Amino acid sequence: MDRKRKGLERGTLVPLLKEKFYRGNTLYVLVIKMAVGFVLISTAPGKEHEVYNELKKIPEIIELHPLFGEFDLIAKLETKDFNELGEIVVEKIRMIDGVIDTKTLTGIKF
Repeated sequence: MDRKRKGLERGTLVPLLKEKFYRGNTLYVLVIKMAVGFVLISTAPGKEHEVYNELKKIPEIIELHPLFGEFDLIAKLETKDFNELGEIVVEKIRMIDGVIDTKTLTGIKF
């Protein structure tokens, strides 16, 4: 059954449902594709807290964690597609004062 075109019976559970509407007893689901990425971030010495606080202002970052090791922070992003993911990294994250380097890993769903 193609869920993009066919309705589902009322009460059917749909994981990660983004938008839905009913027509009569039929539930229609709008499937929204999404890109997930993990960005490893290196900061200038002593700038970790400032960079962290600036990153928290970016709405596409849904998780942010400090690290020990080669990288100082890891950010999980959710965007509408991989082009937008790249734009966030280049135009927002890399523009923050104190960010020295980034490494972006893209996620997939099994």
